[in-house]
Amino acid sequence: MIVDTSAILAILFREPDAEHYAKVIALASSRRMSVATLVEATLVLESRGGIAAGYELDVFLEEAEIELEPVTSEQAQAAQRAWRRFGKGNHPAGLNFGDCFVYALAQATREPLLFKGQDFALTDVEIA
Repeated sequence: MIVDTSAILAILFREPDAEHYAKVIALASSRRMSVATLVEATLVLESRGGIAAGYELDVFLEEAEIELEPVTSEQAQAAQRAWRRFGKGNHPAGLNFGDCFVYALAQATREPLLFKGQDFALTDVEIA
């Protein structure tokens, strides 16, 4: 399963549905995240909660055993295609920069994507 920033933020910001996302991650046989997603999550967390929030992310990823996946050139091209097809201003899904990379990883691995919100539900990605 591929994990999006939105699911991680729900957990770390202790949103009402945090337990749901934590449980799905815990029960998954495979847990992966793009390094681009790591950077995106770090930026959001640290802009709201300071560096300590970024360290909380590091601890969470280690404890949840989420593997970080490098961005390959093929994934970068898939992210370009995702932007052209589903990006903000091009499609109701309105994918942003980070979304395009997580979409590309989910497509490359053919694994379901765990996310919060409706954006990816408007694409052809498999939903976790």
